[in-house]
Amino acid sequence: MKVVIAIDSLKGSLTSMEAGASIKEGILSVYDAQVIVKPLADGGEGTVNALLAGMGGEEKRIEVTGPLGQVISCTYGILEDRKTAILEMAAAAGIHLVPKSALNPLNTTTYGVGEMIKDAIQCGCRNFIIGIGGSATNDGGIGMLQALGYEFLDSEGEPVGSEGKELNRIASLNLVNVLHELKECNFKIACDVTNPLCGPYGASHVFGPQKGATPDIVEILDNGLKNYSEVVKKFLGKDTASVPGTGAAGGLGYAFLTFLNGTLESGISIILKEIKLEDDIREADFVITGEGKLDFQTAMGKAPIGVAKLAKQYHKKVIAFAGGTTKDAIKCNEEGIDAYFSILQLPMTVEEAMEYDTARKNLTSAAAQVFRLIKAVQS
Repeated sequence: MKVVIAIDSLKGSLTSMEAGASIKEGILSVYDAQVIVKPLADGGEGTVNALLAGMGGEEKRIEVTGPLGQVISCTYGILEDRKTAILEMAAAAGIHLVPKSALNPLNTTTYGVGEMIKDAIQCGCRNFIIGIGGSATNDGGIGMLQALGYEFLDSEGEPVGSEGKELNRIASLNLVNVLHELKECNFKIACDVTNPLCGPYGASHVFGPQKGATPDIVEILDNGLKNYSEVVKKFLGKDTASVPGTGAAGGLGYAFLTFLNGTLESGISIILKEIKLEDDIREADFVITGEGKLDFQTAMGKAPIGVAKLAKQYHKKVIAFAGGTTKDAIKCNEEGIDAYFSILQLPMTVEEAMEYDTARKNLTSAAAQVFRLIKAVQS
């Protein structure tokens, strides 16, 4: 028997690889099976750690400019090939880095994201996988681009700042100092939203309020993004503001697509390709996935459903484990998960269930019992 495991982290308890190892232990206590554990993430929080643990590589810690212009320490990953960097933009410009009292996307910048990219380029990386969820910004990516050598000038030919409030001042571009290595780089952007850059469904109107924007600020930012995109259209001849996903991370999706020729893809799709899960699934008898809580949001396309849909292309049976499940998790059955199981054995508090040893033992035991049933049915 061959079993392939690709389970998302049980946040606060087990990493993706720890959860996979726990399930493997349970299966091997019942079956003399070939069990393969793959890392899983969807491009959001935990992607760097998951891919480094599953694919090998190192974590790099550097100091960059934070969303409010402060110096912060952040990390990104470099895979074993030394050519591929894994970044989470939130590490440098995430909303968790801004005190609630200071939330205002007029004043935040993605400059630190550009500094991370520049550092990785100097380390020899030319391939980038970047998750852009959880931003505190609405600067259209101008901060990131400025860190990479792009200059945005006002009507007097002077450089503008790097925050969202500067978008309305942009009148022209200067590309003289752009890092020449960018031409050699490939950017895959994990982007799971489809919003355009501007308008009622754009970055400012949809995501601005959760970053601290009042209705008046939303209008200022939206007008700024429109001005920015018009200047870019005039100087670069690129009209991409209506492309789905350009509104992601306050317009950072637009910057990657328009200036860096990045591709905006589903986060889980990128990860599944990178870990080459399809190659292992082809010959598998069972595919195991899951996450901390299985619910209707899971069914809407989170990482376990990405695994299930891939497995169903090869008509494989898919089993999911979760720390907890809700009534509406039944929707997951409609999306390719044949059966799912909560790993809890006794009533306990969430805090107790999330303890490392408890979660690991519960996951191992649940996997063992499920495969005992499979063995009994097959014998």
